[in-house]
Amino acid sequence: MDGWPLKTENFELKTCRPRRKLLASPPMSSSAPTPSADKLNELFRMQAALNLRIGVDTSAMDEETKTKWVLNYTRAMSQEMAELTDSVPWKWWAKYQKFDEQNARVEVVDLFHFLISLAQVLGMSADDVFNAYVKKNEVNFKRQESGYAVKDENDSKHI
Repeated sequence: MDGWPLKTENFELKTCRPRRKLLASPPMSSSAPTPSADKLNELFRMQAALNLRIGVDTSAMDEETKTKWVLNYTRAMSQEMAELTDSVPWKWWAKYQKFDEQNARVEVVDLFHFLISLAQVLGMSADDVFNAYVKKNEVNFKRQESGYAVKDENDSKHI
């Protein structure tokens, strides 16, 4: 499959196609992806395996440990965002900078690692994330349709 159509209830985007593969071949480990697996579920499975390998079991955390790891993963994502920012020539006064697209892609993938871990700490499965994304996407479209002139504190409570 070259691409996949992205849909919500009232909207369809153009077919999305991956630009480039990040890895030349699948990683040789126990967490190597299986070809027929759902992609988001597979990412969640791979991240859980990596977290366990590192010594972090996101499925068995008490409230104090969850709080610690939400903060840890949030800080890690902030650092990855800074590294992504450094991939872009943001210093308008500096002439030597160039856009490092390859590094930017790596930083985006690093963000996914920490974001998936964060979702897992919060008890979210790939299906939970997908369903919440679809609901939030519908809210965002409704906001755009209405002009989003007024903030409705309750429009995302159902997610």
